[in-house]
Amino acid sequence: MKISEKQLEQVNDRIQALIHSNSFYGKKLEAAGVSAVHSAEEFVKLPFSEKKDLRDAYPLGLMTAPEEEIVRIHSSSGTTGTPVIIPYTAKDVDDWAIQFKRCYEMAGITPMDRIQVTPGYGLWTAGIGFQNGAEKLGAMVIPMGPGNTDKQLQMMTDMKSTVLCSTSSYALLLAEEIEKRGIKNQIHLKKGVIGSERWSQKMRDRISEELGIELYDIYGLTEIYGPGIGISCQENHGMHYWDDYIYLEIIDPVTGENLPDGEIGEIVITTLVKEGAPLIRYRTHDLSRIIPEACPCGSKFPKIDMIMGRTDDMMKIKGVNVFPSQIEEILGTFSEISSEYQIRISHLDGKDTMRIYVEAKSGLVDFQELSHRIAEKVKSKIGFTPIVKVVEIGVLPRSTKKSARVIDERYN
Repeated sequence: MKISEKQLEQVNDRIQALIHSNSFYGKKLEAAGVSAVHSAEEFVKLPFSEKKDLRDAYPLGLMTAPEEEIVRIHSSSGTTGTPVIIPYTAKDVDDWAIQFKRCYEMAGITPMDRIQVTPGYGLWTAGIGFQNGAEKLGAMVIPMGPGNTDKQLQMMTDMKSTVLCSTSSYALLLAEEIEKRGIKNQIHLKKGVIGSERWSQKMRDRISEELGIELYDIYGLTEIYGPGIGISCQENHGMHYWDDYIYLEIIDPVTGENLPDGEIGEIVITTLVKEGAPLIRYRTHDLSRIIPEACPCGSKFPKIDMIMGRTDDMMKIKGVNVFPSQIEEILGTFSEISSEYQIRISHLDGKDTMRIYVEAKSGLVDFQELSHRIAEKVKSKIGFTPIVKVVEIGVLPRSTKKSARVIDERYN
């Protein structure tokens, strides 16, 4: 999908702002001899920006608007390395709320809904993003934040919450608790807006069925406003994104070349009107593809497929490159197991070992026979045999935030 003339004008406006502000990224563009782009061909020659660039700019090297116009900062949720600090102007905050309001509207959420927000507040963009969008919509917000499941369920029942905003991990935990406590008839939820982590179709089906709600995938990252730059529609096939605020490319993660629409690659995003910290050609490391066909829902906003993983998710085991999504896809073919799994990779006696833990839905299945069948199927698809351990349902850890599904113990 080529960049339009209007989007090129917006990019040039942001390039000028970056250079004039003498910000970290403005200096990088100036050093590369960039002052403007005149065509789609010139645009794709612009240098990429990476998370490392943003970390190198710590704390406020990305600030592009005058400091008196900066009203807020957010930071990425990563737990390692120098944080990434993103400054926002009042217009950035409002633009983000407008995009999030569109997300709610795309999901059929109205001012009469009661929206329970469970993601974290503070430096993380999630909680406050869900809240700002809901307030812009005019809906009632129940700003819970993460954890304290007893209180979450009390407010959910007493306030008659109709929309749940959460990670998929916490939505599953809440669904299991509601079932365990026998309070499903007291729950009024109709929809769930789920983000922050990739999740399998099996997990989606389970949450939807157990809570009896429609689910919508929301997309975003702190560096590009936060959650709310895209969402799935009722067709439940891919996510629409707001191309009047961002320009999105799909590149080959190895060569950096643009890929044709429909091919899977890495998402690269350019912010078109962001003031506090504009980004040009930011490599997200998220894997997806542009869906070129018009959406039956009627929306004219372009669409990408669901996030299929990350370029940095790849595990190298016994010389084989493996993505968690490949294992997840195999596990999804076994009806006897739940959506939960955990992969542990260790180095024992001079060789790499992969252990896969899964939960059996029922104690009536033969755990040993099931583990053997799963191991055989993984071997046939991936090329080596893992150790598969089947455990009872509920044994694997649940999370109020994001679940750690891959634990690499080789470097501990």
